[in-house]
Amino acid sequence: MDSVDPDPGWPGTGGGPTVPTVEARPVQHTRIRTGTPGDGVPAHFRRVVSFTPRGGRLNDVQRRAWEAHAPAWYLDVDGVGTTLDPVALFGRDAPLVVEIGSGMGESTAAMAKARPEANILAIEVYRPGVAQTFHHLARAGVDNVRVLRADAVQVLTELVRPGSLAEIWLFFPDPWPKTRHIKRRLVSAEFAELAASRLRRGGLLRMATDWEPYALQMLAVLGGVKSLRNVHPGWAPRPAFRPRTRFERRGLSAGREINDLEFVRR
Repeated sequence: MDSVDPDPGWPGTGGGPTVPTVEARPVQHTRIRTGTPGDGVPAHFRRVVSFTPRGGRLNDVQRRAWEAHAPAWYLDVDGVGTTLDPVALFGRDAPLVVEIGSGMGESTAAMAKARPEANILAIEVYRPGVAQTFHHLARAGVDNVRVLRADAVQVLTELVRPGSLAEIWLFFPDPWPKTRHIKRRLVSAEFAELAASRLRRGGLLRMATDWEPYALQMLAVLGGVKSLRNVHPGWAPRPAFRPRTRFERRGLSAGREINDLEFVRR
């Protein structure tokens, strides 16, 4: 993995637009168990107290990482009538970043180390990926990431306050390359409006893909959101903090171009 450097500075503050209605894909919800009374964590959003993995087989490394780090880093929520309290969740007041689709967590750990001033909420639905993320976070020696296993649309709709995010990262989402599957792509007009509504003024929506048709779709969709402005004339340079992953290197080796996008909330 390439070394990375932190970006200089963070975007400013401000409110968000009216929240659109977006239909979330079905996910399994497990209600958070309340902690000890008086523990200082709001009752509506507690860290889980039972960390028995469910739904998916973990290898030995992942199992050990889960057992060691899930009490501090894992969140499992029902998402009904609750919103995140980042200060209680991270133990500090810092710019909040949401990463959608953190995968196996290798790049998440590298970005967290490069951005120590940020609180990063990583969303991932694949349980072995969550456990592997814990492994990479521990090896990187970082503590500014919390991992939430849920649907990203549901998280943005139900858990994240409008105008509260410094950044949203969507790096290399599933391109669904077959024509009949294009409607399954995450980036749509509805999703873009929702994401924009969760950014504070000056907040950044960053995306990257190695699938050109999806990149062009992203560019067109984000360009149609009135509350967003493209920071660059077309494609953006790769952010210094985003490492080149093995997946990205394979795409480059196959002759595919990597397209980054960076839009700012007006």
